[in-house]
Amino acid sequence: MAFVSNNSQQMSLTDSTFNLTERERRFLEKSWAKTFSDRIFPAINEDIFSVLYSSKASRPNTPVNVIVGALILKEALGDSDDELVQALMFDIRYQHALHTTSFEEQPLSDRTLSRFRARCLAYETETGIDLIHICVTSLSKEISEFMGLTPSMQRMDSMMIAANIRNLSLLELFYTCTANLAKVMVSRGVTLPEKQKHYVEKDDYNAFIYHQRKLDANERTIVVMHDAEKLLELCEGDFDDTSEYQLLIRLLKEQTIFNDDGTRRLREKKEKEDPSKVLLNPSDPEATFRKKAGGKHLGYVANLTETVGENKSLITDYAYEQNIYGDSQFMKDHLAKEPIYKQEVLLIADGAYGSEVNVAEAAKHRIRLITTNFTGRKPADIFAEFIFSEDGHELLECINHKKPYQFRYDEHNDRCDALFKKCDCADCPYLAECKPRLRQNNALKELSWKAVNRAKQLRFMKTEEFKQYAHFRNGVESLPSLLRRKYHADKIPTHGKKQTRLHFGFKVAALNFQKLLDYENSLVYCASEKEIA
Repeated sequence: MAFVSNNSQQMSLTDSTFNLTERERRFLEKSWAKTFSDRIFPAINEDIFSVLYSSKASRPNTPVNVIVGALILKEALGDSDDELVQALMFDIRYQHALHTTSFEEQPLSDRTLSRFRARCLAYETETGIDLIHICVTSLSKEISEFMGLTPSMQRMDSMMIAANIRNLSLLELFYTCTANLAKVMVSRGVTLPEKQKHYVEKDDYNAFIYHQRKLDANERTIVVMHDAEKLLELCEGDFDDTSEYQLLIRLLKEQTIFNDDGTRRLREKKEKEDPSKVLLNPSDPEATFRKKAGGKHLGYVANLTETVGENKSLITDYAYEQNIYGDSQFMKDHLAKEPIYKQEVLLIADGAYGSEVNVAEAAKHRIRLITTNFTGRKPADIFAEFIFSEDGHELLECINHKKPYQFRYDEHNDRCDALFKKCDCADCPYLAECKPRLRQNNALKELSWKAVNRAKQLRFMKTEEFKQYAHFRNGVESLPSLLRRKYHADKIPTHGKKQTRLHFGFKVAALNFQKLLDYENSLVYCASEKEIA
């Protein structure tokens, strides 16, 4: 299938809009379809998707901007794939939005959307390039320019995304992985031992998990573990290419250990290397476990960057990872791709994003990073008055305006070991708070530039300016709520990080479309108010 752009959409004599009455035309012009047709559809960059298609002359592809636009509408209007295809056939609003009113037959079929998603995922697996993220962020840039948004005010927040899986017990996990491999082995003609044949029977899961009372759950788990070992012995390397085999190997490695006599046993809780990364459900091997804010989460985490103007805002960037990914690392990733701005940009986030390293890195891009709460140990307030060199290696002056006569940078602890005259420290009014080590001939103060910056941050957090920034940041918390309630971010009907990230990207685009729609409606309202006045 060859790539052909859909740049020109010439109206035909049979265009369906010609059959509308004047009243119907007015309603169409006032609907969401007008905004999508004028602002969203023309801004979709088809060229970035050309790599998904053949360069040889062959049957042309379904227009990419129609597919991408349809996937955005699907999330915006809450349609399923089938409902979207049917709506495009019979609803002129969809046709107007996607510029297909002159098509003799609507270009989407029941397989068009799934095949396009599969192409994007295959390309990302091969190259590591997320085309949907590129498309959505470039679309955000076009919308922000129309809305008159500048990057001067930004805020950031993360949200947990629930994986579409059930949290299995250890017994269920062992049984499911073992049964999955058994079924694959039978499908390839392997005859199972008599004691393991029950794994391929129709109702064996319920009978073994819920109705067997002779053994408790732990004893049954041990039975399944030994059955899994016997199945692996039968594989003899013939099933290495199957995900069922690999997942069972992973499960045994994570949940079991060998005794000194060579027998296998279940790991105790303290013996598990990293409980957050273990297999939770074979349906979604990439999903991870995390405790946050008193809750238990299975799945992924998304990071959202929102650009804000006067009475308007837009999501201009997003990231998506396993839920054990930290907010501080999200900030590092975000800063790594940011340009050096000509004017200072204010970026406000909560305390989990903050660190002295992130603040320093943000400053290199002319970004002022402000975090609205404080995490970790609080240094004494007096350290805010200590002066360090720009590289943070030398303590130049203390709060009492005394300079050390000798210092050494401790690279291992990232701090400066400074020597002061003993009389300077012994007579200092800040001695009790500073707590230097008074020695026979001098006073030693061990202090890092990070502690000084943290003290300055604590002092800043007491100001009225900071309270305004904290109030401003609270607005970003509406995004996770919207994405959950209206766009069902916790109910993505697929598994895997790449697959769910693709759907999440279109949900972000749908939310941005709604923000654009609200902005245009506000312009119309303001114009009508002026006419009345």
